[in-house]
Amino acid sequence: MSFVSEFKEFAVKGNVMDLAVGVIIGGAFGKIVDSIVGDLIMPIVGKIFGGLDFNNYFLPLAGQTATNLVDAKKAGAVFAYGSFITIVLNFAILAFIIFLMVKQMNRLKREAPAAPPAPTPEDVVLLREIRDSLKK
Repeated sequence: MSFVSEFKEFAVKGNVMDLAVGVIIGGAFGKIVDSIVGDLIMPIVGKIFGGLDFNNYFLPLAGQTATNLVDAKKAGAVFAYGSFITIVLNFAILAFIIFLMVKQMNRLKREAPAAPPAPTPEDVVLLREIRDSLKK
């Protein structure tokens, strides 16, 4: 088997395609969660705690005097712990949402009714009757 045909066989297997679809959807879902956290949740948290903006929490490491993170990064190295807090919150929300999705999928799998057994074909029933009568 040539390298190309072996790779083609590997690439078109169902598991590889499922993984590719999962990665693409996961990336898009991650962007949605980033937007939820950055655009909806963090402003509310900031408002509750007196107008805090976690993204602008940083420690200048190069003696910068900038008041926002973007300008401070342009001037030198910064310890941007506010961005880290936002990313950790993103992760926690994403993990919680995925947990709820998996929990729901498991519940749906358990609730799926079992298929009724298929009726036994007539020829099999007839052969069983013949077998049983021969045993007597």
